[in-house]
Amino acid sequence: MKSRSKELIDKAIAATVSAIEVYNKAGFQYRAETFCILAINGWELLIKAKWLNQNDNKIQSIYVKETRRKKDGSKSKKLRIKRTRSGNPFTYSLDYLAKKLIEQGHLEQNAWANIQALLELRDSSVHFYNSSPNFANKLQEIGTASLKNFVSLVEEWFERDLSQFNFYLMPLSFMELPTQTNAIVLNNEQRNFLNYLEQLETGADETDPKYSITVNINVEFTKSKTNDALGVRIVDSSNSNAPAVRITEEDVLKRYPWDYKTFINKCKERYSDFKLNKTFHNIKKSICEEKKDKVCKTRYLDPSNTKSQKKPFFKPEILIEFDKHYTKRHK
Repeated sequence: MKSRSKELIDKAIAATVSAIEVYNKAGFQYRAETFCILAINGWELLIKAKWLNQNDNKIQSIYVKETRRKKDGSKSKKLRIKRTRSGNPFTYSLDYLAKKLIEQGHLEQNAWANIQALLELRDSSVHFYNSSPNFANKLQEIGTASLKNFVSLVEEWFERDLSQFNFYLMPLSFMELPTQTNAIVLNNEQRNFLNYLEQLETGADETDPKYSITVNINVEFTKSKTNDALGVRIVDSSNSNAPAVRITEEDVLKRYPWDYKTFINKCKERYSDFKLNKTFHNIKKSICEEKKDKVCKTRYLDPSNTKSQKKPFFKPEILIEFDKHYTKRHK
């Protein structure tokens, strides 16, 4: 028999997969709003599964308690379970449990900020409607980050691999084609949401590369005939006939934005037990050798001479590997 937390995980995954399947239906006119509703349902079930797991699967841990009233109207010291309209136990909200998990260091601020943005879209869909012309685009950015975060937390909290569902990225198949407009006039509701989203992004933890508030998506359409299309392959450098692909210094800095000093400062901010010693250098060397260009890159003053002066650059994603070796600070 499955534990309650495992049952909730299964339902959380099912809700999220359903959200994506609905979103994939091009002719489904309410697909964006339905995605918000089901995705938040998935998040609430996942958060409650984690809470139960942290509390020995005691179902009472997610029930809201309230003060009992005596016959004379005075408050009793005993607490009773709050009930819904039908008499079922009233459970803690997603908001309450998420903040508790943040306090305990189990949930990152960026992941919670993303959920808050999705909650705002869900609430406006359920309680009224979304009239913004930017609603679909914003949902795409927020929803993509939400799925990325969801997959990461399921793996981190419960060691569940969700690759079989192939839902780590939002589908791009049915994105609306860009249209030419002179200007878009925003009403008060649209401005309020964009301001709220800006506040969430302003408070983002830049040292946390694993969880995102939004993900920018750029799609470009170009005319091309198959016979005229130029193919590019990654080949051995000894192949002189291979087409050259040039990467500028600006491209490198965009992909690897941290120099060594910035990387060290980020480690000091992120970890409570971080020390710049031989252990750190051994860990860094091991990670950079194993992951190679995925997390760090060395640039030489003279690219053709490996004996010339060199300088390392890092991607923020390298911190995900260092999380395995150091203790993150509680915020």
